[in-house]
Amino acid sequence: MPVGLFRVCLLVITAIVNHPLFFPKENGTVPENTEEMVQKMKEREESLRLEQLRLEQEIADQEATQKALEKAAVVVEGSKEEKVRWDLWTALSMVIFLLIELWRQDFQEGNWQDIGGEEDDMAVLGKAFKGVAFPDKAVLASFYEKRILGTTGDMARMREMVEGFADDLLEALRSVCNRDADMEVEDCMGVGSMYENWRVRKPFVCDLIVPFAPPEPYCFCCQTWCSGDSFPPDEQGYGTIKVCRADEDATGCICDKTKLGEDMLCLLHSQVSSARPSSEMEDLLCFKNTQYLDADQVMKWFQIAVTKAWNRISHKYEFDLSFSLLDSPGALKIKFKSGKSIAFNLTPVVQYENSDVYFISHFPRSSLAADIPSSTHWFLTFAVYERRFIQLVSKTLPANACHVSCLQILSFLHGKQCSLTGPSGLTNYHLKTVLLHLLQARPSQDWAPEKLEARLQDMLKFLEKCLHEKKLYHFFIGNGKVPAELGFPIIFQRAEPLNLFRPFVLRRDIYRKMVDTFHEMLRNMSALINEYTVHIPLAHTNGIRKE
Repeated sequence: MPVGLFRVCLLVITAIVNHPLFFPKENGTVPENTEEMVQKMKEREESLRLEQLRLEQEIADQEATQKALEKAAVVVEGSKEEKVRWDLWTALSMVIFLLIELWRQDFQEGNWQDIGGEEDDMAVLGKAFKGVAFPDKAVLASFYEKRILGTTGDMARMREMVEGFADDLLEALRSVCNRDADMEVEDCMGVGSMYENWRVRKPFVCDLIVPFAPPEPYCFCCQTWCSGDSFPPDEQGYGTIKVCRADEDATGCICDKTKLGEDMLCLLHSQVSSARPSSEMEDLLCFKNTQYLDADQVMKWFQIAVTKAWNRISHKYEFDLSFSLLDSPGALKIKFKSGKSIAFNLTPVVQYENSDVYFISHFPRSSLAADIPSSTHWFLTFAVYERRFIQLVSKTLPANACHVSCLQILSFLHGKQCSLTGPSGLTNYHLKTVLLHLLQARPSQDWAPEKLEARLQDMLKFLEKCLHEKKLYHFFIGNGKVPAELGFPIIFQRAEPLNLFRPFVLRRDIYRKMVDTFHEMLRNMSALINEYTVHIPLAHTNGIRKE
């Protein structure tokens, strides 16, 4: 039994020892494992090759993208440089254009006066003169002698009578006013066509301006559109008048500009003097709740004061005095018992500093008042300097110079045309402005009496040019060539030129009417002049055709 067990155990041990899993033969499984490994290695190699191709493709794509970005950057940089060069050329072109435009405006404003000689006048007339028969010297001389001189002989006597009565009326006005509370009225001055000796159409109307000042201790502080304050373009030519206390203006105290505390007191002004009730400022003719002088309040006060003054002196005169126009508070009319009447305008004004420029409350017989922005805006009038300039230039002209005759004839023709076709935007002041420009541009000898025809052509030609360009500049504002003898304020000489035709730029209907009236006047000029001309031999009446 033990031997059998021993044999069995030995057999088991031998079987175990000889089992191939424990002691495999040298060439038993190697071939099979090698093939698998080779197959796996090939598969691995193939996958690695594919991965390498994929990576190479990605790298190529990245390089292509980088090159595209670099190329785009180069293109953008080039476009930027091109844009900079273009912007530079654009800016340079704009600068050149602005310089040319400034030169053109300067040429128009300053050198337009360099008009050619008489031999070139006919050649440069505009389209409006084509086919128009212009009266010759003999016809013009006869017309002026018969129609103009025959109607202006009574102007001197009328001026003398009106001035004397106005002085008496203003003296009575001072007596009825409260010297401590009402405005102080100064002596009147005559301005306009009646005092420049070129008014031709009846009824003759004298224009008188009356400066006034506030009672003590107040004063007027004037501001104009060219004094540095911001005024919109439609308010050029206007200004405002502020009513201030004289002591405040002199000391420059800021107690009125700064809100002081309840426990603080200004040592220069008491609480009584610094307080300005609304009623007090309204008594000083200011606009409600402001310190600015109100033109409407001034005209109401002036009208009431004139009425009181007339009631005081009416017993001295054998005529009646009344206000002739409701829309012109200063328009007065003297009515005699015989039925005759004399009209004149008495308009209150405020002096600008120490000059003869005045703020005017309204313009008699003018549509400009309707364009005033508000009743606290006052228009500036240079009528006194205009009169002085004409007087100054007249001293240098030949005897019996034709400058006034030109303006009289043109004013007569324009008035006649307006009576036929109705009023237009063109006024006698525009015609006078044309003459003032030509008086400054033309040498003295060109205004000899025998050159009336040529100078009248100059005025019509210049007016046609202004109508075409919609530009007629105020003679004094922006004019650096004003004679120093006039003592004209430098602030207005240095201001931007003021275009008198600017209101018509946007109002095309009025502008069209103005141009049509001018053309109609040219076409009817010969007929209007011949109507008032005595018979002249045919050899002297052939008109000159304007080609």
